[in-house]
Amino acid sequence: MAGTTAVEWEAHTLPRLDNPDLLSRGQRETRSTPYRAAVTPAIAGLDLSISARSLAEATDASGAITRFDAAYAHFPAPFSAVLLRSESASSSEIEHLTAGARAISEAEIDERVQGNAPQIVRNVRAMEAAIALSDDISNDTIIAMHHELLADTAPSMVGRYRDEQVWIGGRLPHTAEFVPPHHARVPDAMDDLVSFIRRTDVPVLVQAAIAHAQFETIHPFPDGNGRTGRALVQAILRRGRVLQHLTVPVSSGLLTDLEAYFAALDAYRRGDASQVVDVVAEASLAGLRNASVLADDLRQLESRWDFAMRELRADATARRIARFSIEHPVLNSRLAIERIGATRPAVLNALAQLVDLGVLRLGNSKQRNRIWINDDVIDALDAFADRSGRRQHPRS
Repeated sequence: MAGTTAVEWEAHTLPRLDNPDLLSRGQRETRSTPYRAAVTPAIAGLDLSISARSLAEATDASGAITRFDAAYAHFPAPFSAVLLRSESASSSEIEHLTAGARAISEAEIDERVQGNAPQIVRNVRAMEAAIALSDDISNDTIIAMHHELLADTAPSMVGRYRDEQVWIGGRLPHTAEFVPPHHARVPDAMDDLVSFIRRTDVPVLVQAAIAHAQFETIHPFPDGNGRTGRALVQAILRRGRVLQHLTVPVSSGLLTDLEAYFAALDAYRRGDASQVVDVVAEASLAGLRNASVLADDLRQLESRWDFAMRELRADATARRIARFSIEHPVLNSRLAIERIGATRPAVLNALAQLVDLGVLRLGNSKQRNRIWINDDVIDALDAFADRSGRRQHPRS
């Protein structure tokens, strides 16, 4: 089926308020005036019109992602978890949710329960759900991704698609930057999107970019659409076997030029699908370049720690905890015991060895427990974020 990704428009009016007398005459007049909501095109059988140059860029980017995934599949550190957390942090940054690596790691062990860091940790859970559910992308699994993101903070918003009109920017849809489809259209639009995701005749990176743009246009949830939509990209790349081991830091690349990202979404809604393909392809390559630097940084740290541990004959538990601290640069003894599988005396002895070696330092706990911090890893992760475009983040 030939066609376009351009949205059409239809008129709607807002529901009448229970207490309209609490509004000014101007507000009542505006609310009674019809507004325009988007009607998304069906793309399940769409013959996509993508420029040859964009297809070539997407093919090159897909090849680079697959090579990177294979090259670092057995990287001698928990690199997959590191990249997943970094991608979650970058995706959250696009939504103006910023936290440094230390704050995020503290939130993972309940040392930090306020601010942005716990929300970023919930985005990590949404990314993990997206990857775990990637073999069967459906309405139920998309709703499950969203559930992991917002169940703790907005339980009334999860478990289903939205049942109200939403809009982006402005106090009313009449003055909004963009008004997604009326909620009555969301179920059919999402059925169509899922059918498109299940197609096997579209290059995977092109499919991920188009599906993401269509998802953001439908805006199926009251909140959390951006983060869920970027988690969906990871699920599609994993489902299409472009990725099998790692998370490609697409959001890290998007952060380098957010104006281009949002402009590409606007262009998609006008019928130009090539632009969003270009942006996702370039963001993928930029993210891979950034991740390669991070991998080199972590490799150098491990080499330095290994040398120090050989010199002082650190035990095997200390070696395992040192590597584990790459994934969790702020940790407590409880987490180390659970994940390392050693006894409490062995873990405490190993932690003391790592402090003596300068790999970890003892930190102050907000929960009256002892915590250990790997400052070198935190610096490497914050440097990754800085290269993505972030310039400020809390360090304490």
